[in-house]
Amino acid sequence: MKIACDREKLATAFQLAGSVALTRSPKEVLQNIKIEAGEDRVILMATDMETGIRIDVDGVDVQTPGKALLHVGRVGMILRESSDDQLIFESDGSSTKIKGLHSEFNLPSMNPDEFPTVVGFEEDKYHELPARLFKEMVKRTAFATDPDSSRFALGGVLLELNGEEVLAVGTDGRRLARVQGTGKSIGGHQTSGNSTIIPTRSLTLMERSIGDKEEVVHIASRGNDVLLRTGRCTIYSRLVEGRYPNWRQVIPQRDNSVAIDMTVGPFYNVIRQAAIVADQETRGLDFEFGNGTLVLTAKTADLGQSRVELPIPYDGEVIKLKLDYRFVSDFLKVLDASTTFKLDIASSTQPALLTTADGYAYVVMPMAMDA
Repeated sequence: MKIACDREKLATAFQLAGSVALTRSPKEVLQNIKIEAGEDRVILMATDMETGIRIDVDGVDVQTPGKALLHVGRVGMILRESSDDQLIFESDGSSTKIKGLHSEFNLPSMNPDEFPTVVGFEEDKYHELPARLFKEMVKRTAFATDPDSSRFALGGVLLELNGEEVLAVGTDGRRLARVQGTGKSIGGHQTSGNSTIIPTRSLTLMERSIGDKEEVVHIASRGNDVLLRTGRCTIYSRLVEGRYPNWRQVIPQRDNSVAIDMTVGPFYNVIRQAAIVADQETRGLDFEFGNGTLVLTAKTADLGQSRVELPIPYDGEVIKLKLDYRFVSDFLKVLDASTTFKLDIASSTQPALLTTADGYAYVVMPMAMDA
């Protein structure tokens, strides 16, 4: 194999593939990225046996077709540190020479035939989603998962694709985020029940792979795994095993609550102020709604106390509840400061429900009020 490539373009693709490769894997071959140079395309492949990625690379002149394994650490550092615009890669299967105008490296390499197969996207049944929607789904749900949980299957985002309806749900048992949107089923594709749970790490990788100019992505659920195709790459991921909670029962459906119109920016500002003296273990803030004002308070023996007010359009009976300020902040951080939302509250023992006009719902379980 011999190729001449644009260093920056290869470095960008190599970095994305490198986020899958295992730099300290007991299987030495998985510490590498496989490069395949054909007559008209060059592909990078990486896998940790749970997730795999195939990336088409632009800006490459293939002088001799072939394949090679590139060590993710050493070659990645060469691509980052080199000042050359163009690099030439030449491999005979046992060693790889990387040459620029001002530098040259000769590295040992393993047999590329020992590298595991990384599947491509060859499905005829899949869903087509707007790329912007998919990115928002990841952004608004992934933070609410718990990759370390041994309870249920909380280490990923549940994806429900049925006809034009698209739903993504993330929860760690103490808060829940749900995004809904519209997609297109190709070939009658749909997910089955609540079993399509994509690991958070894989989902974040999928989101990162989507270019700014891409309009749609294709996603196919295949029982035990899922495939995502963007304009330049395909990502494979095994699904999280286990049972997902009945999330629909978590979202409150009640008639005795109060829905208050709020704006992200001002609300986030007063939460940050009040949280300055919040206990770093419990992280609870007291919320008091009533008389046209939201009063936020925190009090700890070591850090002092805070009291911050925010005018709100609610003059009814006073409602108090205690919430973890991190959970509320996580919701606010993924929205623009000018975004308006409804804050639905009922009592100190019932969850708070935050919803936006574009189908985003977020539930936060209350903490016990101080006696």
